[in-house]
Amino acid sequence: MEIVIIEDEKLVSDDLSDILRSIDSTISITKVISSVKEGITYFKKRTAPHLIFSDIQLGDGYSFEIFDKLQHAVPVVYCTAYNQHALQAFESNGIAYVLKPYTRSTIKQALEKYTLLKQNFALQHPVNYDFLKTLVSGNNNKTHTILVNNKNKIIPVKISDIAFFTIENKAVLLVTFRNEKFSINNTLDELEATCGEGFCRVNRQFLLNKNAVKDVVHYSFRKLFVNLSFETNYEVIINKDRSGMFLNWLQA
Repeated sequence: MEIVIIEDEKLVSDDLSDILRSIDSTISITKVISSVKEGITYFKKRTAPHLIFSDIQLGDGYSFEIFDKLQHAVPVVYCTAYNQHALQAFESNGIAYVLKPYTRSTIKQALEKYTLLKQNFALQHPVNYDFLKTLVSGNNNKTHTILVNNKNKIIPVKISDIAFFTIENKAVLLVTFRNEKFSINNTLDELEATCGEGFCRVNRQFLLNKNAVKDVVHYSFRKLFVNLSFETNYEVIINKDRSGMFLNWLQA
């Protein structure tokens, strides 16, 4: 398998090259690119690789500029220290979003996702990114389905099946009405912008589906306690400064 690495820090690219080769000895690192300008020039003259591992912020811009110039869609694994670019990364051929400092395990998971995607599409055709984007976003730019990673599987979860998103131990979790839990890379701010009016950011920790609300109880100091429509150990409490907004949303 031919892989191109886009990374402007040599120590990082060397480390990533070593990890990739240790995972799969058949991997060939055909090029290490360190700038947007170099990347655009390189792909104009070379055949696209099977897979790209790319940082996002380079010294002369964002790597998205490179992929906008590509004539053919090439799957990209983004390796970055920042999580705020996840949605844009998916729009730019992204199949995985690995936060630095990455480990051998997270890089291996990204390779496994690539293999799984390749198996799910006819080998004579390139990966159908339009199809993947349809899974995640509708024509009105509101999310219909979210793809989540579960070991070596990619699972589509319908928005209507999601009770809430929450932050736990600094990670964002998706929790379904069946009390299934999946860790995802999106921030609550990103999810709030794409999930539509059926979800409300009730506090810093929870983005709540209206259908998950069974009833609301007045709590101490004008707070509200939300009884959820399914059994869960999570408690949703709304402070007084958000209680009016929440009740208006609930009755809309």
